[in-house]
Amino acid sequence: MVTIQNYITRFFRHMRGMDWVLLLSVFGLILLGLAAIYSVELSQDTAQFLNVKKQLAAFGIGIGVFLFVAPSNYRLLQNYALVLYAICILLLIGVLVLGETIRGATGWYVVGPVSFQPVEFMKIGLVIALATYFTRRGKRRFDLRAFFQSGLITSIPVALVMLQPDFGSASVLVGIWAFSMLYAGIPWRYVFSLVLVGVVFFILSWNFFFADYQRARIMTFLDPSLDPLGQGYNVTQAIIAVGSGGWFGSGLGFGTQSQLKFLPESQTDFIFAVIAEELGFFGAMFLLFAFGLVFYRMVKLGTHVGDDFSAYLVLGIMTVFFLQFLVNVGMNLGLFPVTGIGLPFVSYGGSSLIVMLTLFAITQSIAMRYRK
Repeated sequence: MVTIQNYITRFFRHMRGMDWVLLLSVFGLILLGLAAIYSVELSQDTAQFLNVKKQLAAFGIGIGVFLFVAPSNYRLLQNYALVLYAICILLLIGVLVLGETIRGATGWYVVGPVSFQPVEFMKIGLVIALATYFTRRGKRRFDLRAFFQSGLITSIPVALVMLQPDFGSASVLVGIWAFSMLYAGIPWRYVFSLVLVGVVFFILSWNFFFADYQRARIMTFLDPSLDPLGQGYNVTQAIIAVGSGGWFGSGLGFGTQSQLKFLPESQTDFIFAVIAEELGFFGAMFLLFAFGLVFYRMVKLGTHVGDDFSAYLVLGIMTVFFLQFLVNVGMNLGLFPVTGIGLPFVSYGGSSLIVMLTLFAITQSIAMRYRK
């Protein structure tokens, strides 16, 4: 009992240093996502709201993780970086053998009613691993050794994710590495080399890793008329949904594209289109404003903390949020090909929501100690 009292006392002591603007922004996004998922469920024949219940269950687990991680000493993650990274790698290897194939990718563990993607947890492992690596290098000048060593840390999980194949998640992992190197002060000549590596990686992926449906997504992105009733149909319907929202939208549960099932994957890939159609311009602007606050507060925190590990960690977490936000909204507006990347905190997905809340809890742990 004394231990529990000490924990509660320590938690409320740390709560005073919490970034409340960041907290309210994130939970506003979660509530907006739950409302959108509920709205889509209204169009189901049975309307049992199973996805809403699953998302609420994941939210409950995520809150439990948050309450445990946020008051904890996040600097201990540096000591366990290798162990966490190795566990995530083993999960990625295991899913290729034991995983279920969903939407063309063998990237899911399914145990009864519970399913999760190990690549989501790899995002945590890679952020911590790269933050630890660059921190232990100290203030040494960024050189080829740092480039190749950090690239090796990243290339192993990327290769395993590409074997699923899941190009969208692999791109996020590569993006985490690229932004981490920018934070570490990579010279511009290395940036151009990285772009060249990306081009070569894309060509190899196109010829050896991409599934037929992934190639079709990219070709249809360049020219939607190639498959107006297939891959091009998704993007076209999403753009129609965004454009038909007007200023105030049609109201939750009254969007024609989502309620009449014209919009596919409306709870995951195209949830932004659902929000834009049913809540209109102001609903979409609320979402963008909330994300803007999240990015601003995290960048501000990352540039003002007093040690390298904290800076790399919070900026790496911000990179995960930003890349997924950018790609998902870009998909909904026809600016990026459809890659299956969900909108952080908003899209339906239990493992994704738990991982996002875990990353958010680490950020708040940093904020509590910095502000204190």
